[in-house]
Amino acid sequence: MKVCLLYEDHERGFEKTYYDTESIIQDLGLDSLFLAASKEVIYEDDAVKKLADEDTFVRETLHKAMMVPLKTAEEITFRQDVIRDCLKTPDLMRWLYSTSTTVKGTRDDQSSGLDRSRQGSPAQSLVNEIKRLRKYIDALATIRDTMMRQSDLTSKGLSMFRGELLTSFSLERESNLRKLLDDVTFFTDRIAVKDEYRDKLVRPRVVLECTLEDGLKLGPMKVEEVSSEYSKFYKRGGTREKIQRFKESRIPDSFLTIEDPRILGQTQQLEFELVNHLVKKLKNFSDEFRTFFDQLKYQSAFYVGAIQMVQHIERFEMEYCFPEVCDRRDLIFEDLKEFVMALEQRIHVVGNTSALMQKDLLIVTGANQGGKSTFLRSIGIALVMMQCGLPVTAHSFKSGIFPNIFVHFTRREDSAMNSGRLDEELKRMNDIIDHIDEHSLIMLNESFATTTEREGAVIAYDIIRALKEAGVRILTVTHLLSFAERVYNETKDDPDSGVAFLSAERRQDGTRTFHMIPSEPTFTSFGLDLYEKIVGCATVADL
Repeated sequence: MKVCLLYEDHERGFEKTYYDTESIIQDLGLDSLFLAASKEVIYEDDAVKKLADEDTFVRETLHKAMMVPLKTAEEITFRQDVIRDCLKTPDLMRWLYSTSTTVKGTRDDQSSGLDRSRQGSPAQSLVNEIKRLRKYIDALATIRDTMMRQSDLTSKGLSMFRGELLTSFSLERESNLRKLLDDVTFFTDRIAVKDEYRDKLVRPRVVLECTLEDGLKLGPMKVEEVSSEYSKFYKRGGTREKIQRFKESRIPDSFLTIEDPRILGQTQQLEFELVNHLVKKLKNFSDEFRTFFDQLKYQSAFYVGAIQMVQHIERFEMEYCFPEVCDRRDLIFEDLKEFVMALEQRIHVVGNTSALMQKDLLIVTGANQGGKSTFLRSIGIALVMMQCGLPVTAHSFKSGIFPNIFVHFTRREDSAMNSGRLDEELKRMNDIIDHIDEHSLIMLNESFATTTEREGAVIAYDIIRALKEAGVRILTVTHLLSFAERVYNETKDDPDSGVAFLSAERRQDGTRTFHMIPSEPTFTSFGLDLYEKIVGCATVADL
């Protein structure tokens, strides 16, 4: 049985992750996103009442799944459609996740007990296996019947999931499995049970088959049938139980095994061997169902995280959309906002709009504290979310697919003083170049600004030119003004250069709007604005 809610044609396996997932998570601040997605937003009277406790498994699932980029537009659309269904019926996916978690938890508890029981009681181990199969069957039947009642599911993923349940766990298959387990009820419920067989005693019925050979000798014997029979249960030692025993003793060639410990032991061993033989036939079913619930828990956890991520987007009154895949040299978005900043700082985030058509290199310059790094992170976060099928915080978003995304952001100086900041930057860049290819995208944030402006500009120019010539898509935020000026002068008269320039908008009074606008490189960072803001208004006493 397959779940196939994440991929149309296969289950979650060993898909390739981004090369340097730790850097992507760290530089884009994705841990805050994983944490938010693990907490359900609880409403009361259409207002946010509180956040539920963190679900560690959902958080870890988002961590893993978002670092595995999808390869085609069809795969992205497949997940987007499932999420659309989830947003229409969020309780369904939460219920699937809860059910699979319960079944898996029960299995894990029994497995730990099973390991202990194997050392001293093979019979108890067998009982645990039978009970586990019952749990699987009951849960599968409930899931199948619930999915049958869902008439408004339009996504291919959930429709296939429903079809798989109907085909691979049909009513006939369920009936056959239940009958087989009911046949060995005598082994699991040896004493009176308290459900539909209230006050009933469960006894085995074993039918053996053999042939008669010459001399009336018995030929090879085989088990024809093993089943359970139910009779009235009488309290041991009571008058009715004695009458029952007397009646049974009058049957020719019959005897009570309980009267002789030796016979009783042999009988119980025979029962164990018979049941063990039958249950071994179900081993493949047990493995199949266990794998199914493992996959269902993981895959439903991803969609629960998606539902809760959208809840947080709406909580901060942000717009979201399902991205579209386009040519890899195009990047088009409207009102794109940096989701992580909203989560961490609880502020209204300014959105940006841009249309980069047939561009391989984007250079962003402009005023300090103008929102350039935030702008770059917003693109990076949106790309990672898009490439795992999630919606993004924008009115619209279109981009190509990049099997590998690399980030090269400035880092703090090595606290152990094993290397300087420039040395550390060059080492990271060297590692990226060893793994980058023409299908990759790299985001550079203030790279090579840890040395002199002149030296940094030369390093940036040489590396970025080589990457561009190799077909790599490059987005860079820089204060290396001579680098930006050099590239601008080389490309300004060539409409097919594939280079675009944006600048952080600054009004005449020095106000930052945090909008990125098409502009030739700004050959100043307007550091005096910050000086006036921080120092210019200080009093003598403050100084």
